[in-house]
Amino acid sequence: MAVDQTHDPEQCKGVDAGITRVFQVLGKRWNGPILSVLMDQPTHFANLRRAIPGISERMLSDRLTELGGAGLVVREVDEGPPLRVSYRLTAAGAALGPSLRELGEWAKAHLPDDSPC
Repeated sequence: MAVDQTHDPEQCKGVDAGITRVFQVLGKRWNGPILSVLMDQPTHFANLRRAIPGISERMLSDRLTELGGAGLVVREVDEGPPLRVSYRLTAAGAALGPSLRELGEWAKAHLPDDSPC
């Protein structure tokens, strides 16, 4: 017995796979600000933490590990003394620069500014 099946194009519509992957990384809290700080130059861990108010050391460490796993950030150990760890963007991370700047401009134009500074 043959079953009549009709194809409904609406059922095939879905979220673009690329957009899904992007927001799995950039959609996590703190990842955008971390990448934004690193856009200018490599930064030591302590300076990165100071540049992002409200982030804990543990969260910063976790997010940097994630961003490293995604191929966006590289951890570099500066041989001491004192021993210091810095982070820089990979070529893939740096390629996000124009997109992040554009998103920042969009936010200024379309999202309310509720921060005091």
